[in-house]
Amino acid sequence: MKVLFIGGTGIISSASTHLALGRGVELYLLNRGESARPIPDGVHVLHGDIRDPASVTAALGDHEFDAVVDWVAFTPEHIETDLGLFTGRTRQYVFISSASAYQTPPQTLPVTESTPLRNPHWPYSRNKIACEDRLVRAYREDGFPVTIVRPSHTYDRTLLPFDGGYTVVNRMRQGKPVVVHGDGTSLWTLTHHADFAKGFVPLLGHPAAIGETYHITGDEWLPWNAIYDTVAQAAGVKADLVHIPSEVIAAADPEWGAGLLGDKAHSMIFDNSKIRRIVPEFKCTIPFWQGAREIMAWYDGDPARQLVDAGLDATMDSLVARFRG
Repeated sequence: MKVLFIGGTGIISSASTHLALGRGVELYLLNRGESARPIPDGVHVLHGDIRDPASVTAALGDHEFDAVVDWVAFTPEHIETDLGLFTGRTRQYVFISSASAYQTPPQTLPVTESTPLRNPHWPYSRNKIACEDRLVRAYREDGFPVTIVRPSHTYDRTLLPFDGGYTVVNRMRQGKPVVVHGDGTSLWTLTHHADFAKGFVPLLGHPAAIGETYHITGDEWLPWNAIYDTVAQAAGVKADLVHIPSEVIAAADPEWGAGLLGDKAHSMIFDNSKIRRIVPEFKCTIPFWQGAREIMAWYDGDPARQLVDAGLDATMDSLVARFRG
């Protein structure tokens, strides 16, 4: 099977790149020659910039593919570019959407693929919904062979699960309080990227996936208090949690708040029955306590990775002083 990944070295996609190669896929990556992660041996690299269609056309030449996956499409304009580039060139086009596109807050749990799409809080999610709408229209009207995949909060060893990243761990290690949105009891789903890949790679080239939508998430549901405590334990400290309403955080830092009100502030748990019907072997085996140890080992492996956002740290100090005071 011949597959093209647009991207393929990111947090979510890198594990799928390795698994696809391990399963004998003839894998091509389209990129600009810049990668935060090493490209594995055996990958064919096509040098082009997906935001520059002329360079992509030159890079693709006369290649055709069994599947094309765009890991870095975020707006309807990106989708229009892909429709122009890949119509007639691939038997399957996979769009990486987002579980944050689901109705927020959800009216019923667990979330299924038929849960309505609506997120009034976060432009990122609304753009993903618009991308899906355009691709569904292309499938219905022109037979464009789309499959839509909605990851939830997927991480690798480089990604701490909360806003601020290492800034939060640095506060923990200094004995300073850390801000947790709401009362910390909303349930959240974290998915290790290696587990995501187990559900994703078998969809490539699968004829029954054309025209369908799947989310691929973990089955472990954790309250945010437990997520913070698990990271603190992996960091060798005890967390001092200060609970602050998400709306108050959003007023102090609109960017932080958008990701809370549009995503993390609401309980989100998922029914993975649909992906298991087409990929019956899909099973998540990496619990977050293990993932948290991988994350902290990576950050502690090089002090240069331990970046602290001074502005966000000051915002956290201000919020803590206001609510503790």
